[in-house]
Amino acid sequence: MHTIVLPDELSFENSQLVQVFDYKSSKEIAKQQIILNQNIFSFLIEGAKEVIFDDSALSIDNSRFLVMKSGNCLMTEKLSDGSNYRSVVLFFANEAVSRFIRKIEWNKTESSVSKSVYAFKYDEFIKRFVDSLLDISKLSRQIQKKMLEVKFEEIMFYLTEKYGTELLYSLTINSDNATQKFIQIIENSHLNKLTLKELAFLCNMSVSTFKREFEKHYSESPIKWFQNKRLEFAHYLLQQEQKNPSEVYFEAGYENLSSFTQAYKSKYGVTPKHHQKI
Repeated sequence: MHTIVLPDELSFENSQLVQVFDYKSSKEIAKQQIILNQNIFSFLIEGAKEVIFDDSALSIDNSRFLVMKSGNCLMTEKLSDGSNYRSVVLFFANEAVSRFIRKIEWNKTESSVSKSVYAFKYDEFIKRFVDSLLDISKLSRQIQKKMLEVKFEEIMFYLTEKYGTELLYSLTINSDNATQKFIQIIENSHLNKLTLKELAFLCNMSVSTFKREFEKHYSESPIKWFQNKRLEFAHYLLQQEQKNPSEVYFEAGYENLSSFTQAYKSKYGVTPKHHQKI
């Protein structure tokens, strides 16, 4: 699958700190590999969206919008009932964040939680804000450049006032501990049904390097480790939540009931139906 690099592939000017793009599509995509070279607001208007980052994953419909930190992610876009997908995307560079922080004289010690993606609900202010972005997107590049930097500060003032500064912390913090980041990706992804290629992409590694790194930390192959995690989760759902095997297999990441039953019996010595009765 072709990896998309944004905003580079939109032929934007690299010198601009804030840029807007009215994205429309009539084609669904599933787990598209995306490299974000800038942070973005994705104001979803039509359809549904799912993003998976190294440390977090979110799914939204058009009642919410996303703020995503630059980096590697897997992105899924689903069409609306009218077979459309539309999102107003506001790209912003790290320097725009730094300028905003200097303006408000923010103390970074206020927060300690860091994530790569956040979802917020639309309200009347945000809806008017998105409408204004669409108006600005129709103007000349020169005027856009000046107005969008002001609009970026406007939305950041609003979100930090309403939700606090955790978002700011996440946009500015860097994870320099490669080992910690690798383990975090694995632990956060064990139920996400990702392929080895997709996991390697999130880790910014080749598949072969990913396998070597995985076995170094976990002392077994990725396939075996993830299967055990899925089966342990299924075991919990069967015994603690009293779910049926037909309900559990998909939640545990299996494509069909027969393959799940075979794997479960191989690990626990009995069928899932047997453990449900205990």
